Amino acid sequence: MKRIYALLFVVLIALPFAGKTQVIESINKPILDELDEVRPFSEGLAAVRKGNQWGFINTEGKLVIDFRSDLVWSTEADTSKMDIRGIRYPEFLDGLCMNQALTDEGIPLYGFINSKGEQLIQPEFVNITQFENGKAIGIFAKKTFRGQNEIKLNVFDYSFIEVLINTQGEILWPIMERDHILMSTRRFELPLLRSKLLSDGLLASKNKSNEWEIHRLSL
Repeated sequence: MKRIYALLFVVLIALPFAGKTQVIESINKPILDELDEVRPFSEGLAAVRKGNQWGFINTEGKLVIDFRSDLVWSTEADTSKMDIRGIRYPEFLDGLCMNQALTDEGIPLYGFINSKGEQLIQPEFVNITQFENGKAIGIFAKKTFRGQNEIKLNVFDYSFIEVLINTQGEILWPIMERDHILMSTRRFELPLLRSKLLSDGLLASKNKSNEWEIHRLSL
């Protein structure tokens, strides 16, 4: 008998919530759903992920940059790193978000889009930092067409220089030439940056002996 009374009590308590559930669901109807990940806002935009694609919403929840697969991110990112190894998810810093494109050889090169999703800095860097205070350090890859091989595949020569750039992609300061970067899928290894900006006027870089040097910039 006690079990019957207990059951009746639960039913009576639950009845008022049956209609409330529908009301709650109606006022909480999602404007964007089926998301796998949502990140915090940065510069008025928040990254949202579906599968392997990311888009951006504004503070009203509107998708202002559609889902795309070229944005740079990694669940295994080491966020203590300043270059592409440290990018856990896409975000806008100094008005720019990093993206990538593959070369004919299948090697990723990195550039930046603006808050409208437009390509502002072309993917021409084999490694680069995020922007901070309007500046970034990257390894620029200059690509020169050499011709075609015997099986009619395009062949390119590359040269590399580590540089300091601004948010327009302009080279503010050439830091050093870089070599031993092999642009083939089987032999490519991400080249690490050998310099870092200490202040607007000071740069630290490693020489060929792997020793740090301090340089004054005339920007």
